[in-house]
Order: sequence, then structure tokens, then C-alpha cells
Amino acid sequence: MTVGYRQLLTLTGAKLSSNISLRWVPFFLVALSEVFDASVAVMATIIGVSEMAGLTTLFVRKRLDSGGERQLIVMSLVVSAAAAGVALSGSLVGFSLGFLLLMIANAHITVGAHTWLGSRVPYERRGRFIGIFETSWALGLLVGAPLMALVISLFGWRAAFVVVAVLSLVAALPTFALSEIPRQESTAGTPATLALTKIARLSIGVSATIALAGLTTIVIVGTWLSDQLGVSTGGIGLVAMAFGFVELVSAASSAAFSDRLGKRRTMIWAASSVLLGLVIVNGAGTSLMVGVIGLAVFFYGFEYGIVTSFSIVSESMPEARGRAIATNSAVGTMVRGAGAITSGILYENFGIAGPTALSGAAGATCLVLLGLLGREREKESGA
Repeated sequence: MTVGYRQLLTLTGAKLSSNISLRWVPFFLVALSEVFDASVAVMATIIGVSEMAGLTTLFVRKRLDSGGERQLIVMSLVVSAAAAGVALSGSLVGFSLGFLLLMIANAHITVGAHTWLGSRVPYERRGRFIGIFETSWALGLLVGAPLMALVISLFGWRAAFVVVAVLSLVAALPTFALSEIPRQESTAGTPATLALTKIARLSIGVSATIALAGLTTIVIVGTWLSDQLGVSTGGIGLVAMAFGFVELVSAASSAAFSDRLGKRRTMIWAASSVLLGLVIVNGAGTSLMVGVIGLAVFFYGFEYGIVTSFSIVSESMPEARGRAIATNSAVGTMVRGAGAITSGILYENFGIAGPTALSGAAGATCLVLLGLLGREREKESGA
């Protein structure tokens, strides 16, 4: 039995429910800071610290390689529903703890699904499957941001977390019933102490740096649009929806072209697009049109790059695939968290130039690592 679109859509639905629970928050950071009487820097720090919760994926590496992916995803969806209940308390501490649990659940859903697909879909087709799966990230913004904007406007901020709880429990049911499909290889006998290969380390570095380049700027976008370009809360919801559409096109592009044109080659182009978008954003001044164009270029390059990097990591160490994917999640979540925390501080001191400078440095580093990865791949194939 081979993996079909029914199984893929089940996994994508699980991730979509999780992404909807998270992606609206950065775009409504100003509104949430007013609710909890906290500064934007404090709220950005909460997001950053919560991002680092993905380090917990290091504890499930053995479970992933032994075939426990589906159970891990179902358990994480249940945790998401419980986390929404915690966030409903109304205090800053409750929100912080709830968001932390949502981040943990999201990280485990991601590594579970990536390992499940990576172990059952041939590498020459994997870019398409992971690309389609990762459209859930874009849809989380495209659908989630306007949905949450509407829900919050009509019923208040607590209603957003009620929606999160319901979506999580609904997504858990088909995931629990997901068909079991044999793996391409067995990693059950892989030594727990097996070290990451150089290709795995470079691949993880590529994924981590493109993630840092993206989130450092993304987390502050809503605040910048409000402060510098005068966009209202409702307008931010519409802008977020537009960016979600750009990301959706980008993830679909990865699904369509990364296998055909080469994953590493097209990711070089994507990282270059991130840098170009950042340059345009910095030159926007008070022009909403220029700012939106720059962000669109940035979002497109980032989404294509991060989605394609997941396919690259999934084949970086086939003998311990779950270990490589979980380590990538842990490293990525750590640098994204650091980027989110730093972003708020940089923005308050230097404006949008601060976060975009850090994003630019990360994007340039990603290009260097892609070059080194290509060289290492050539040495391996020539051996």
C-alpha cells in the first residue's frame, strides 16, 4: 500500500488546525498587549520563549524512529485543546502557559508528520507531498487570521481560543483512524548514540537559518504595519490574509517545482528572494504599497525556502530519519525563539531596520550553508 492523497489530507488537516491556533497571534500582538496590559516587547518575548518549546522534540526522536508518529500527532492535538482552555484564564500567565503548550503540540505534530511522510514517500516525490502538507502553514494564516479577526471582533479574544479547542479535537478523530502504511526502511535497530552526519548538520543549519530569517521579521510585521503605515486591526487581518495567499502559492510552488528543478538549487533562489524582500521593506518609508510588495517578496521566498528545507532534512540521514527531523525541529525552534525575542527589542530601539538586519544576516548565512551542502553532496556521490 502506498501513500495517497487521503492520508496526506488527513495529516494536512491536523497541521492546519494547529497552525490556525498559532498564526493569528503575531498579527494581533498590539491588541493582545492591550488586553493583558503588557508591552509589545513582552508579548514578543512570550512568543519567542514559547517557540523554544520545540526543543522538547528531542525527547521523541526514538519514538519517531520506532513508528509512533501517528500516536504522537493525536496526543499533540489533544494537548492543543487543553492548552486553549488554559489560555482562557484571562491572565498574562495563563496566556503564556497556553501558548507555550500550543507551541509544543505544533512542533510534535510537525515532526510526526514529516517523519511519517519521509519514511513512506520516495525522495524523488517527497517535495510534492511535503509541499502540499506545508500549505497548512499558509492556510493557517489565510484562513486563520481573518477568522480570528472576525471572532474576536464579535465575541472577544477568548472566543479565539474556543475555536482552537474545537478545531483540535475535530482534527484528532481522522488522524486517530489514519491507515498504517509500511515504512520504506526500518530504523528500529539504529543505535541511540549515532551521531549526526556532516550532511545532516549542514541540512539542519540551512533549515534553521531560513527559519531565523523569516520569523525575526514576521513576528513584528503586524506592529510595523500598525505603527509606521497606519493599518487598523481589521486592515491587518486583510493584509495577513493576502500574505497567507502569497505563502499558499509559494508552498504550492515548492510542491510543483522542488522535485523537478532540484531542492537545493531552487532553495538558493528562495533565500535570495528573502534578501530582496527585506531590502524593499527597508526602503518603503511610509508607503503602504511598497511595504506590502516587499513583504510579499519576502514571504514568498521564506515559505518556499522553509518548506523545501524540510524535504532536504528528511533525506539527510535516512538511517535515523526521525532523529534528524526532531533535531532539526529543536534547533529551528531555538533560533526562531531567539529571533522572536530579539525582534521586539530591535524594533523598539531601531524600528523595522533592526529585525530586518538580523533576518538579512540569517538569509545570507543560509546561502553559504547551501553552497557547502552542495559541495558535500558532490564529495559523497563521488566517493
